[in-house]
Amino acid sequence: MISEILQGQLITTGIFILSLLIIRAISHFTITKVARKNGINEARIRLIRRYITVALILVAILIESFVFGAKFEDLALIFSSVFAIIGIALFAIWSILSNVTSGIIMFFNFPYKVGDKIEIHDKDFPIKAIIEDIRAFQLHLRLDDGDLVTYPNNLMLQKAVTLIQKDAIDNLDEDDGVDAV
Repeated sequence: MISEILQGQLITTGIFILSLLIIRAISHFTITKVARKNGINEARIRLIRRYITVALILVAILIESFVFGAKFEDLALIFSSVFAIIGIALFAIWSILSNVTSGIIMFFNFPYKVGDKIEIHDKDFPIKAIIEDIRAFQLHLRLDDGDLVTYPNNLMLQKAVTLIQKDAIDNLDEDDGVDAV
């Protein structure tokens, strides 16, 4: 009898893991297709796909615990304790969480891409620069004088930004080629 129950649980687990792998493949394909259509670089695509994979693993652990007989009350106690600890930790590092969340939002809905020249309308520190890289926590902006500025993602979503020139890096490279001739 125990082996029959275990066999049923293992079959359910196998079907569930196969389903999650298919969902993961479909979501990765969709994210890659949307990102390439919008001109998003490979590093950002890999980052968002990694976030999706971690979320699916957490869902898998939760569902598998039910498959193997965990009761809702037991899981509720464990998750409430874990979330209380995580909540306290995240409150202490809310700025980092805010930047990561902003990075995810920027992945799906950000009108600028690597190579664009932008102006950030900040009262204290206005910036005109070319977007050199978009990372999980910050943007790397190259100023006209060659200095590299890191700008937090959450501030990028809070400040007014103007597109000065699309694909400014490509145009700089072309200008350099013309000067050399």
